[in-house]
Amino acid sequence: MMLQPVRGTHDFLPDKMRHYTHLLDLARSVLSRYGYAQMSTPIIEFASIFDHVGEVSDIVTKETYTFPDRGGDRLTLRPEGTAAVMRAVVSNGLTQSLPLRYHYSGPMFRYDRPQKGRYRQFHQLGVELIGVAGMEADVEVITAADRYLRALSLHDKCALHINTLGDVPSREAFTQALVGYFSRYSDRLSEDSKIRLIKNPLRILDSKAPQDRALFDDAPAYGDYLSDAAKKHFDGVQNMLTKLSIPYTVNPLIVRGLDYYVHTTFEYVIQEGGGQGTILGGGRYDGLCQTMGGPHIPGVGWAAGLERLMLLHNYTPDSPCGLGLGILGEEFLEQGVVLAQSLRDRGMRIELVSGGNPGKLLKKIDKLSVSHAMIVGSDEFVSGIAELKHMRSGYRVRLAMDDLSQNRLEETVL
Repeated sequence: MMLQPVRGTHDFLPDKMRHYTHLLDLARSVLSRYGYAQMSTPIIEFASIFDHVGEVSDIVTKETYTFPDRGGDRLTLRPEGTAAVMRAVVSNGLTQSLPLRYHYSGPMFRYDRPQKGRYRQFHQLGVELIGVAGMEADVEVITAADRYLRALSLHDKCALHINTLGDVPSREAFTQALVGYFSRYSDRLSEDSKIRLIKNPLRILDSKAPQDRALFDDAPAYGDYLSDAAKKHFDGVQNMLTKLSIPYTVNPLIVRGLDYYVHTTFEYVIQEGGGQGTILGGGRYDGLCQTMGGPHIPGVGWAAGLERLMLLHNYTPDSPCGLGLGILGEEFLEQGVVLAQSLRDRGMRIELVSGGNPGKLLKKIDKLSVSHAMIVGSDEFVSGIAELKHMRSGYRVRLAMDDLSQNRLEETVL
């Protein structure tokens, strides 16, 4: 029987893991400037944490991995990070310490149809700003996303789309208008949107079905139903983005069908393969905590799929700085092991190889992820002098083995 990973999952071998780690290192560098601290939540949560998304949401009805444990509790492999972070804020008694700025990363799980860049176990980078209701928080998280995409050199390939969902009165008025409009064309709607018309009309605007999208041009516009307070909030976001020289497009089709989403919603959209794809999305979710059974706490944030970013991000790493140490002659293997460990104790990264002549040893070292090579045998152990080779350039230099250190490798320009 062939040993294969579970469908929709994939291994992170060293090259991919270095790329993954590089994306997270860049995120930590950017987000630390805004005061976002790294945190983590468990992969499994009580299913009730995610039940708030409602019966009509695909995340609950089709996509979650939910199961009873041996004690009878319903558990869910987390499908997203925001609800888990909000649960952590409440359960750790942090509601009196607002505002809170967090970023996190890790695997999420959704039973989705696997395709390029989309997996059943996937990895997300997320940012949450909890406890600030003003438009400045919306702008802050968008700006952080903009700077992260710049650090990835993706900002010229994608565009920021924003919209407003208004406040609760705005949403209620717009929902009524949508029901009135789409009810006139219910016979032309897709089967999914016929269900949405009854359970969650806003989500019709999420539809990709051609027969639904053909009706969008004449549909009510959200902007016509905004309260004065909602208009002020969205105007403030737009004005501040303009002052910060962050270009954007107002896209009325960016909606969130769940009641706890309010005000700003946004996506970074990239052109790929003749179509558009969202690589980062977020928005304001002031009603989430209350929906989960906690107090009213405003929040805004975003998440990005790391597998998708890895496909788009041009990453060509150098071999990590380290030394491939080849031992020439079996009789010197014991001395080689001692030498390797003494170099590691000095802070060096050492990979030991043995067996064969100098040419064979160099071929073995060439297959390792190291920047330098050194072959040692009788002459080297007697003299204490060895030849250091830079693998990429082929340049060689002789030096005393006692002078070797990780800093020496990193400082050596060959």
